[in-house]
Amino acid sequence: TNPGFVVRITQAGLDYAHQHGIAVLQKELAQLKLPDISGDFRVRHLGKVHYEISSLNLRDFHLPYSRISLVPNVGLQVAISNAFAEVDGNWRVKFHFIRDHGSFNLEVKNVYIKIDLKLGSDTSGKPTVSTSACSTRISSVHVHFSGKFGWLYNLFYSAVESRFRKILEGKVCDSVVSSVSGDLQRYLQTLPVTAKIDAKAGIDYSLVAPPVATAQTLDVDLKGEFFSLAHRGAVPFHPPVLAFPPDHDRMVYFGASSYFFNTAGFAYHAAGALVFEITDSMVRRAGGSVLPWMCHGSFPLPAPLQLDKMYPNMLMKLRLSAPSAPFLSIAPDGISLQPTVDIQAYAILPSSSLAPLFLLSLVSNVSATVDVKSGHIVGNLMSGHLVKLFSFPLPPQLQVRMLQSIMNIYASSILLPRVNERLAEGFPLPLPDRIQLSNILVQFHQNFLLLGADVHYTPR
Repeated sequence: TNPGFVVRITQAGLDYAHQHGIAVLQKELAQLKLPDISGDFRVRHLGKVHYEISSLNLRDFHLPYSRISLVPNVGLQVAISNAFAEVDGNWRVKFHFIRDHGSFNLEVKNVYIKIDLKLGSDTSGKPTVSTSACSTRISSVHVHFSGKFGWLYNLFYSAVESRFRKILEGKVCDSVVSSVSGDLQRYLQTLPVTAKIDAKAGIDYSLVAPPVATAQTLDVDLKGEFFSLAHRGAVPFHPPVLAFPPDHDRMVYFGASSYFFNTAGFAYHAAGALVFEITDSMVRRAGGSVLPWMCHGSFPLPAPLQLDKMYPNMLMKLRLSAPSAPFLSIAPDGISLQPTVDIQAYAILPSSSLAPLFLLSLVSNVSATVDVKSGHIVGNLMSGHLVKLFSFPLPPQLQVRMLQSIMNIYASSILLPRVNERLAEGFPLPLPDRIQLSNILVQFHQNFLLLGADVHYTPR
């Protein structure tokens, strides 16, 4: 099954995320807790020397050079080079009757760290990340001792250096694994896999497969499906194949297929939300004086139907509904749809009950514009010409041209503003916490809408 929605992260997006990730890792490495070191070694002709290294304090840990790379069909790799750190501590030695102690400063240079990240998804459809491999290599460790017996310090210098290198190499990878499984994994879990839109519908953004790394991008396939909150049923159509263009000048791209938008119409239709009523007060607010049906500031029955004699001085109500879910098409020239709308006319009786008068069924051309605002897809519908018009029954006194004029006015002044008011609120994009989009790109392609953007992350 093809995804209904695809998120594509480019190398520029990975580089941006990498900057923030390295900043977090650098802070965590600077807080490493190092254990005390003690031991004995023998000096020829002198005997055993006992040493203790304690109160180790890692003052700094700098990661000046690093890069993140895509490993096709595997995941991501982070390489850190020329890192360096400084450690302070206390030392103590015992050699026969000689006792001495003092402080020392240790410089760690040319630290190389390689981290392999494996990407996946859990049972809820959220992304996961883990460290599949980590290696640390320290090329240079230099200790500066303070004290009176310089010749003695040199005797156990090499022992301290080798033990400290081994300890620090293990501690660095432990910290990396902890940071990935803790900070990074927790952050990825903030990606919403379901988003409630309103009281009627929500969006399913769960991953349908683990993220896939290619030579240039990281692609995340999402279900991309609207659903009714009252009753979620199977969608009777399938997502099309999305053919992304080769341009990658933004940090992130969102591919929203026609399936994604059509499931919205399906969900709202299933929830009974595609029903609108037009009353006298709404017509007046919409400037209904232009309608031939208006008379003396009220909304009486249309005279051509000769129903004013049957229902004298009674107002009308129009009930607009979609007999089926609207189905749109996306092509390089834009979004278009031809929704069918049934308009049932009623007379409002003195008892407030409704007497059905006639039913109009019309099909109209509608186009749409799309944009992204505050992390939401927003839209606006524009009505075109009337394609078909049916009436059951159609009295001979009521001309089709008159009905077309009336319906066009209703659509442009009452129906579309109500729909566009909802579309202006938008539908949330699948974004983790504290992410804002800028430099928005909107393109139409065959069967999908492509949204490109740069990313700004706000730390806590």
